[in-house]
Amino acid sequence: MSEGVEWALHCCLTLDWLGGDRPVPTARLAAGYELPSAYLNKQLQAMVRAGLFTSTAGARGGFQLARPLDKITLMDVVTAIEGPDDAFQCMEIRQRGMGAEAPSRQFKVPCAVTTAMRKAELAWRRALAAQTLADVRASAERHSPDLGAGVRRWYERTT
Repeated sequence: MSEGVEWALHCCLTLDWLGGDRPVPTARLAAGYELPSAYLNKQLQAMVRAGLFTSTAGARGGFQLARPLDKITLMDVVTAIEGPDDAFQCMEIRQRGMGAEAPSRQFKVPCAVTTAMRKAELAWRRALAAQTLADVRASAERHSPDLGAGVRRWYERTT
């Protein structure tokens, strides 16, 4: 999984803590985490395409959440950034090398590796789909009750 997922998740939380009254420019979000603006912008655009963010062009433009955090799951963000494809891609290597001369009937059933990986991926996807960003925000705020206020102060101070 790329670092873009982490970046996008943190940007979701930041946008929520900043409130939805005005768009936040990529450069400001990037500065808040010392990230490269151009690469972060690609992640933010992916979030727009997925319907998770809205964007406003121009000098006063930037990004805002398209819906509340309780309507955005971790899986939504992973899919927006990484795409919908499975993380594990079976290449059927068992049919090469020592398996190249085996009868085709031996390969009609998926191999144990593929079966195990698909089962694990399904559990992972279900776990991500079961957690909203509101859950993540609540957890972060339980550990650091002033986190949202601190984010707002930093953005106000550096504007």
